[in-house]
Amino acid sequence: MRNQFIARFIILTCMACCLTWSACKDDYNLPYQPIESYTRIYMPQAVNGPVIRTLKITDSVQSLTYGANYGGQGYPDVDIPVTFTVDNGKVDSFNTANKTSYAILPEGSYTLSDLSTVIPKGQVSTAPLSISFKTKGAGAMNALQSYLLPITMGSKTVKINEALRTAFFIVKAQPDLKDYPNYDRAQWQVIDFSSQEANGEGANNGRAIFALDGNKETFWHTQWQGASPGPPHHITIDLGTEKTVHGVSLQGRQNDGGGKPNEVNVQVSTDNITWVDGGTFTLQNNKDVQPQFLPKGFKSGRYFKVIINSAYNGSYSCLAELNAF
Repeated sequence: MRNQFIARFIILTCMACCLTWSACKDDYNLPYQPIESYTRIYMPQAVNGPVIRTLKITDSVQSLTYGANYGGQGYPDVDIPVTFTVDNGKVDSFNTANKTSYAILPEGSYTLSDLSTVIPKGQVSTAPLSISFKTKGAGAMNALQSYLLPITMGSKTVKINEALRTAFFIVKAQPDLKDYPNYDRAQWQVIDFSSQEANGEGANNGRAIFALDGNKETFWHTQWQGASPGPPHHITIDLGTEKTVHGVSLQGRQNDGGGKPNEVNVQVSTDNITWVDGGTFTLQNNKDVQPQFLPKGFKSGRYFKVIINSAYNGSYSCLAELNAF
């Protein structure tokens, strides 16, 4: 009897709950939403943010892919025409939104394989299209400079997912150090320097010329005897003839003391009057040879100036060897 009573109690409780839930249930009248309203096309290269690639500096063609996809239920029952344009007007807005400063990719440094195509009937994407990049020779992008290329999609027959209408490609041409040996320094001359230690380091040391003597045990040291001028320190070199300065190589003094260059800026000139900024970089606090490409791209000139904005553990600076390539 006890078990029968418990069973009846459970059944009645469940019935009461069901009646309660039924009474509390809301009626929802959803608006009619045809499947067609969900159909959108988009650029798959825009899905995960900008496409970022580092290219090699080479004569070979290098490329990235772009195209359009169909998003919706099923498959399109007709061909969907799609167009593409380079929309450089979006570079400024991208930089503002992302606090970046990418330059517009120069027109002659890239080619789009097609500006129009179709998503074929019964398929969900266009055939892959390609952007070919020129990294070497006339019209090529500057080495080591990052560029932004916005490609925007259009269509007159199907709605577009506005958030994925434009794909942003961030590209940079990266050289290989082994392809850029140091220039011969036989004709080089030191034509200017901020200061040098002419006496305190001995007869065969301390002066600026010792940064070019091929001996890592000697060095240029900024003045410390009689005066000790602070940074920035600089040394200016006449290459003897105009060359393309791809970068510079610095080696710090071979001791464990301070003065090794930290933040360094390089300027290049054709006439020793007007200077072009090659960019600023940071060196490590060690005794190694440290080659650095010019951050703002290769520069042509007869003269280059190395400006040491700061040094490790000292307001003075010293430099064992200076090369350019």
